[in-house]
Amino acid sequence: MRLVTVGTGTVALTAERSRSCQWLEAGSHRLLMDCGSGTAQRLPALGLPWPLVTHLLLTHFHPDHHGDLPTLFQAWKHGMMTPRSAPMTIVGPVGTWGLLERLAQAYGDWILAPGWPVTLVEIQPGERLSVGDGTVIEARPVPHTVESVAYSIERGGRRIVYTGDTGFDAGLAAWARDCDLLLTECSLPASMPVAGHLTPEECAELARLAQPRHLVLTHLYPPVERVDIAGIIREKFTGPLDVAFDGFEVRIEEGE
Repeated sequence: MRLVTVGTGTVALTAERSRSCQWLEAGSHRLLMDCGSGTAQRLPALGLPWPLVTHLLLTHFHPDHHGDLPTLFQAWKHGMMTPRSAPMTIVGPVGTWGLLERLAQAYGDWILAPGWPVTLVEIQPGERLSVGDGTVIEARPVPHTVESVAYSIERGGRRIVYTGDTGFDAGLAAWARDCDLLLTECSLPASMPVAGHLTPEECAELARLAQPRHLVLTHLYPPVERVDIAGIIREKFTGPLDVAFDGFEVRIEEGE
């Protein structure tokens, strides 16, 4: 599997960090996990084959996680030499269909009927969704908004967990235990705590409990970058650690 953090920022707009988006290649699948504003610019800038996206996974309904969905739909329809015809699956928490209906009211019915086959799956907590080619998606509620979920993607004996936006949750850590890569938000310093988001100290405790083989931090507000994130994490977690940036890439070799 190949993970690229397309957008690692937040609603605090900076030139360096776009809004939340993760690109994941899993076998023959090309998954986008969230598609906040800036995604449509970052994908081609990073040389990612955006016409080939097979699955779009939404963690929740804040615009910094889904804001470029209409732009992407128009790009797949009008921004390619040949309009898209390949099917696509949209996966999201309960309420995703309602989100699409509201977007259609604002932009037009092409959101619901874009011109290629679209399957919508409102994934239930704990549901394991097999999408073929040995890839399995699972979701778990997280404490952010009512609908917010984290995702687990498994393939070839390997597992990536993406928290989306979340507050601290020991249950999330237990669910992610021993994953190959834990991609977690790390929003704000301990001096500026906000409910439903993590500080570096809370990320450290999450990692201590989950013991991932690789910890990657994303969704950073500017103030958190003024503290020693790595130093704080190292007080509780000594495994491989990266603070992601737009275009950060990691590959996980599949096993048995």
